[in-house]
Amino acid sequence: MIHESLASIVRGRDAMSIDSCWAAMIRSVRNLGRRGIAAMAISAVDNALWDLKAKLIGLPLVQLLGVVRDAAPVYGSGGFTSYSVDELQRQLGGWAGQGIPRVKMKVGRDARADRERVAAAREAIGKDCELFVDANGAYTRKLALEQAEIFSAYDVRWFEEPVSSDDLEGLRLMRDRAPACMDVAAGEYGYELLYFDQMIAAGAVDVLQADATRCCGITGFIKTSAICESRSMPLSAHCAPSLHVALGCALLPVRHLEYFFDHVRIESMLFDGFAPPRGGALRPDLSRPGLGVELKEKDAQRYAA
Repeated sequence: MIHESLASIVRGRDAMSIDSCWAAMIRSVRNLGRRGIAAMAISAVDNALWDLKAKLIGLPLVQLLGVVRDAAPVYGSGGFTSYSVDELQRQLGGWAGQGIPRVKMKVGRDARADRERVAAAREAIGKDCELFVDANGAYTRKLALEQAEIFSAYDVRWFEEPVSSDDLEGLRLMRDRAPACMDVAAGEYGYELLYFDQMIAAGAVDVLQADATRCCGITGFIKTSAICESRSMPLSAHCAPSLHVALGCALLPVRHLEYFFDHVRIESMLFDGFAPPRGGALRPDLSRPGLGVELKEKDAQRYAA
């Protein structure tokens, strides 16, 4: 079935062949369990098929999908808890200075220190740059509520995974009781449509996150976007900015992309066609077919096992 679908990709312009291939891969892992490594493997194949499809037709992926915006807004993401205050301020302040109007830092290792670090971050980025925080589920419900009130004094606009993303009741509590200016976000660990549907249905988030390297690929991301559109729910792409830029420009619910420090470093080192943001947004290169990036095989060879 998969081989037949691959052949049809060469012959046809529509996406149905990829969809049937995607469905075949989903069925093939039924007994193994779809979540986790199986979903990530499906994602890798699906992403490659979309790239191949667009290249065979000779179009950038964004034009194959249909352009709804010329550029996808980004937020600079890093600010790890292992950083000193000087390192934190230098990184976040650097992004703000480059014209990225929103930045995200990690919290969750030390609640008291987090408060001081958020204050330092605000000082570094100024009053006009949006400040996001990501706890990676590290706080309890009570502590997350307390932190949200304290963070609001520094105009924090985004609280990602204040409690575990598995705690839908806790996320809903945070969404209901956090300051009105503060969006509660989660979803990066979603591997299947049911996960996203349940998170939205629980009223757990203001903004849903999804990652095409995990949610069964570009096909899964598009289907997740359709769920978001039907529920008037904004969608934010998690990490892998070069993979998500076309989706950010082709799907209406997408609010922004995560310009994640570690992924940016790897993409800039190993992929020809990588482009940094301009004016706080990423733009697909319409002169390059497919995803618009190619592995620098010679540069990557030194990292081969």
